Amino acid sequence: MTSVRQIPRHPHDVTSQWLSAVLSARDEPVEVTSVDVTPVGTGQTGATYRVAARYTDNPGDLPASFVIKLPAGDDAVRDRVVLGYRSECAFYSEVADGVKIPIPQCFHCEIADDATEYALLLSDRAPAVQGDQLAGCGERQARLAVTALAGLHAPTWCDQRWLTFPGLAMTQLDEAGAKGMGDIARMCAEACVQRLGDQLGDGNCATLTAALDLITPWVSAPLGRFALIHGDYRLDNMLFSPDGDQVWVVDWQTLGVGLPARDLAFFTGTSLAPELRREIEAELVTDYHSALLSHGVSGYDRETCWQDYRFGVLQVPLICALGLVFAADTDRGDDMFVTMLKRGCQAIRDLGTLELVGELAG
Repeated sequence: MTSVRQIPRHPHDVTSQWLSAVLSARDEPVEVTSVDVTPVGTGQTGATYRVAARYTDNPGDLPASFVIKLPAGDDAVRDRVVLGYRSECAFYSEVADGVKIPIPQCFHCEIADDATEYALLLSDRAPAVQGDQLAGCGERQARLAVTALAGLHAPTWCDQRWLTFPGLAMTQLDEAGAKGMGDIARMCAEACVQRLGDQLGDGNCATLTAALDLITPWVSAPLGRFALIHGDYRLDNMLFSPDGDQVWVVDWQTLGVGLPARDLAFFTGTSLAPELRREIEAELVTDYHSALLSHGVSGYDRETCWQDYRFGVLQVPLICALGLVFAADTDRGDDMFVTMLKRGCQAIRDLGTLELVGELAG
């Protein structure tokens, strides 16, 4: 959906004239007199900036600041994640209004036909702060995150229209696609072990390799449940209010369809220290299951939810390995992947996931 306005490629393209035009397109004419654009976030798959705006007149109580997401500055990175740009724009344009998960308000979304240029203008949730992936979270943040997740899954639960939704980065795979994904996963496992093996240790490398060897049967398992999934549901993609009572979920570049509990397991497996995860994960699964029921899901008991949760933990090594191989290299990125893989591999062992996959998908 290419706009008649030029899509900003760089922060200096986000001018008062551009912002006036996109805000005026929503309802009443808006005149922005000046903008101040500053970088925020980690910028692994895109460039994110805070846009402070001053108005001649503000007819709709528009915010004083926004967050804008633009493509990555590195052409090589941008070329690898154009599918993610399409997915994120598709989420805000076609999905967001129909789900209940808390997200920042979207004021503008546009993308070029080849998806190499896009702009996503969101409300600025400051003073909310991004979750800390390396430090992990506590119980309060974890409960917020898992109950919020039900607001994505429940409204899309087993709805056939999402199986063919064109905005997906991750789709349900046929036999050939599942085999291809398995081949890619094994290749990524080898790359992870070669690059991070000394930091992961022999035990985690063995778990990682065994887990990614099962991706073909894992993605093919006929469990009969699906919904839209975030795909990368972790602390770095969440904003928490200072009082700890609210969360907003961001970064929808891995939007997919699949077993809903994959998101739940990915969150606990990457964002909680193993000791805390073991202590509270049963309660977190109960919280998530109860939230699903409150949003209208029926015929899904807590025991099956727990099984799906155990089964879904392979989302951790899969997404981490793909990210390590295909995302931009940064020092923080390597530290993050090591931390997430260590936590996730421990969860796989604690929950008997490899054995469960063999039992249900073998």
